[in-house]
Amino acid sequence: MALDIVIMAAGKGTRMKSDLPKVLHRLAGRPLLQHVLDTASDLGRARVIVITGHGADAVEDAIAGSGALAVRQMPQLGTGHAIQQVVPHLGDEGTTLILNGDVPLIEAETARALVEACAGNRLALLTIELDEPTGYGRILRSGDAMGGRVLGIVEHKDATAAQRVIREVYTGIMAAPTAMLKRWVMALSNDNAQREYYLTDIVEMAVHERVPVVASHARAETEVLGVNSPLQLADLERRFQRRQADALMEAGVRMADPARFDLRGELLTGRDVEIDVGCIFEGQVVLGDEVRIGAHCVIRDAEIANGAVIHPYTHIEGARIGPGAMVGPYARLRTGADLGAQVHVGNFVEVKNSTLADGAKANHLAYLGDATVGERVNFGAGSITANYDGANKHRTVIGADVHVGSNCVLIAPVSLGEGGTIGGGSTIAKDTPAGQLTVARARQVSLAGWQRPRKPSKA
Repeated sequence: MALDIVIMAAGKGTRMKSDLPKVLHRLAGRPLLQHVLDTASDLGRARVIVITGHGADAVEDAIAGSGALAVRQMPQLGTGHAIQQVVPHLGDEGTTLILNGDVPLIEAETARALVEACAGNRLALLTIELDEPTGYGRILRSGDAMGGRVLGIVEHKDATAAQRVIREVYTGIMAAPTAMLKRWVMALSNDNAQREYYLTDIVEMAVHERVPVVASHARAETEVLGVNSPLQLADLERRFQRRQADALMEAGVRMADPARFDLRGELLTGRDVEIDVGCIFEGQVVLGDEVRIGAHCVIRDAEIANGAVIHPYTHIEGARIGPGAMVGPYARLRTGADLGAQVHVGNFVEVKNSTLADGAKANHLAYLGDATVGERVNFGAGSITANYDGANKHRTVIGADVHVGSNCVLIAPVSLGEGGTIGGGSTIAKDTPAGQLTVARARQVSLAGWQRPRKPSKA
């Protein structure tokens, strides 16, 4: 059966008080609209149409490459008017599923059940019972019970006091036989308080034509919550993060406080993983068995092997960390950092595009950029690889068992022979031999009578 998916993303989002189109505000690191597009892609082969309006250029740029067709609604005259704009792009048979770009957490399973409920030429509405239904359209039934026939939907602003007591609400998501939908929306009227074309008016048309109207119920409130303000966005963020934290804890992860956890991508974990408070995971992150993540770490696109310990306030991006390694606190691993087994990278150490072989250590205040570091190397506090000459990057190669003293500068390209020692305070610009002590320091001089510069006295 042919399936068209229409995502409404034309709204201005006035209550967001932002120049950014509402559907491009981020939830868990991704635009609201992207969450809905991801759900659409999970439904299998379907034609996806995104209705744009406010900030159309930015929204269309954001969906470029997704395969979705953008159709503009100018001006925005209501939800029914929005669907009228896509009628020329819909087929003549099959089903059309209508989603909202500001309702990001609808699950594919729920959407699929809604489409299935539409089978047999029925109009299917996604509904839910809310304790606080203010702002939502109410479901009108033939009786008081939830099992009564659906007769229509009344928008909150048009509802009577008695109708506003109803707790079953329309979520803004529906599925309809495409041919019927096209005919219904083109017959809509704007004879209402807002002078808008309401998509919900097609329910009354369906009832009048004796087309069955059925309600499919969302499994959880979080699935159907929309975003209209920064407050609602923050609330949905915490709900979503708690849902992800709960899933990880059910899989065996121990979290110090799941309320202080953020996952903005995908996190794969082994057994006996521990995560302290305030950690942020972005992109694709893999944690092996018995990995411990200290408080307030930011980890993006990284693979951390079994038994590694990441101490607090460490930033990791695009790095691989070997088994039993220890990193931090206050360390930074940048793209291309590759740490072997039992490597130690300590406080205020930065590593970029460098390989540290098993057992290597850089425990304090150091920079390793574009370097190949051998096994058991000790890289002293305050030492750096000077890898950039102002135009090009160059590589430093440090052989196994080299000891680099404190406050050394290794000017790349340079190679240090295995087992050598670099005396503290040395500036090394030439290759050094294996197994020898190399010292490169100017002769110490003391100048008698030298006066430190002084600020002029104030008269």
